[in-house]
Amino acid sequence: MREYSVPALADIPSTANLADVVRRRASEQPKTVALRRKATSADGGAEAWEDVTTSQFRDEVYALAAGLIAAGIQPGDRVALMSHTRYEWTLLDYALLTAGAVVVPIYETSSAEQAEWILADSGARAVFAETEGFEQMIAEARGRLSALEHVWRVEPAIKELTSAGGDVTAEMVAERARSRKASDLATLIYTSGTTGRPKGCQLTNENLLSDARNAFMGPLATFKSVPNASSLLFLPLAHSFARIIEVGTLEAGVTLGHCPDMNDLLPDLASFQPTFVLAVPRVFEKVYNGAEQKATAEGKGKIFARAARVAIDYSEDLDRPGRPALGLRVQHAVFDRLVYGKLRAALGGKARYCISGGAALSPRLGHFFRGVGVTVLEGYGLTETSPAAAVNHPDRQKIGTVGLPLPGVTVKIADDGEILFKGKIVFSGYWNNEQATEDTFTDDGWYRTGDLGELDDEGFLTITGRKKEIIVTAGGKNVAPAVLEDRLRGHALISQCMVIGDGRPYIGVLVTIDPEAIGPWKERHGKPADATIADLRTDSDLLAEIQAAVDDANKAVSRAESIRRFRILDRDFTQDDGHLSAKLSLKRQVVVKDFAADIEALYA
Repeated sequence: MREYSVPALADIPSTANLADVVRRRASEQPKTVALRRKATSADGGAEAWEDVTTSQFRDEVYALAAGLIAAGIQPGDRVALMSHTRYEWTLLDYALLTAGAVVVPIYETSSAEQAEWILADSGARAVFAETEGFEQMIAEARGRLSALEHVWRVEPAIKELTSAGGDVTAEMVAERARSRKASDLATLIYTSGTTGRPKGCQLTNENLLSDARNAFMGPLATFKSVPNASSLLFLPLAHSFARIIEVGTLEAGVTLGHCPDMNDLLPDLASFQPTFVLAVPRVFEKVYNGAEQKATAEGKGKIFARAARVAIDYSEDLDRPGRPALGLRVQHAVFDRLVYGKLRAALGGKARYCISGGAALSPRLGHFFRGVGVTVLEGYGLTETSPAAAVNHPDRQKIGTVGLPLPGVTVKIADDGEILFKGKIVFSGYWNNEQATEDTFTDDGWYRTGDLGELDDEGFLTITGRKKEIIVTAGGKNVAPAVLEDRLRGHALISQCMVIGDGRPYIGVLVTIDPEAIGPWKERHGKPADATIADLRTDSDLLAEIQAAVDDANKAVSRAESIRRFRILDRDFTQDDGHLSAKLSLKRQVVVKDFAADIEALYA
């Protein structure tokens, strides 16, 4: 199949905008809990979750929007927001939208140069900075930012602006909100920039509303129908993946919470108890590997391995005609009491579904989690598609694929294998970059994703690689690195990896070791406790372990595409070192530059 389309379920009126949900829900369901936020108890004790009703949220949004209007923010003004994922992010987002501003997120991990570029390119009139460090970073560049008039610290500014808007009436705020139309620009989201300067994706109210409403009316309808439906966000709201869940939960009436610090994730999940979770594949890999390491450290490694095998077999049998065999069902029931329930408890105990995006999830992990009782629905999209373009359905899933197009979306596979999209979710173009906009669309209006894929007879989309990342060996063989890398990262010891071989005689791979996994491994294999990864790079046991992972990955490809040699690096790829983007994608050009000597050693 070359093309597949799903009819739209939600039609977006020309007068619709993102801000209207605040007024509408407060009017229709004033006492319904829209969000929950962390609040310190009156006696200064531990933080607890505090309900925020739709009417409370409206009052806070409108008061803050009034302050923004009083400060001179006009419709269409770009206002940047540099902050961790937290309640105030969502409050500011909707207050800015209500005041008619265009929200420009900046990742909290951005460098000073990246932040300056986004502020300059967007022509931001104001910026909210969460911390003193962010504020100082922006202050140092302010002399070069001619459009920037205000640098506001998040918490004090919210209080000050809320107090300063007294002369702006609620009707004036409502009128400002109504003035924005579906076709108006709502946000500029800058791509994380695995290569070159980040580009500002122009997303309109219609883009985001079409994506969110069609998702929650269609494939994700189950998510909002469960009692006390809720989700805890911990991914960066500066990224479109988390942002569309923010928009979707408010539109669908799902209670939303925020986790600003990943170190608090497990206790926050336990106390918030979300009914569904949004994550990237690396989070699921960490959950699996952490559980495996803990079981091994407690002398229960063989039990966990058997439980994992049963979970995977059970899930795979669900895709076959009939029920899983009786013996398998009995084993599954036993391990559900011994192992699986503990894993579900780690997600808060109530989550039965997760959404995975941002990178490929290995089919092995997909089957494992479904067998455990938490179905991971893999989806696909890009910032340019608002971002969700395809997703598996709770009642219609094919593990290993990224599902069906969302309602209102058409997907097409070009002659060279590139995935193309049409639909109201597709962005209008890049800010201040006509050439890049022209290059990303075909002559007949299809958006070029840059990814390679296949469509099966039922319309399920499978991602097979990245067009720009295709490796061509010296022998002329085309190799998609994603297939090998996704499989390798599933190994408990491997943190990151990068397949190389462009213009080389064979395929090689750079491998980094998970710093959390190496400790238990050293103990099991009798290695010195103080031995570093650099000390162990040539250790025969570690080499044998990684070779086994390479051999397993090679089963997925032909001999000509297989990895012939690997090299263990003495440090991991990190965002701080510039090797990973904000959404944890490899910046391949940076890795090639920084590890040039290791690459040459592979071909010496």
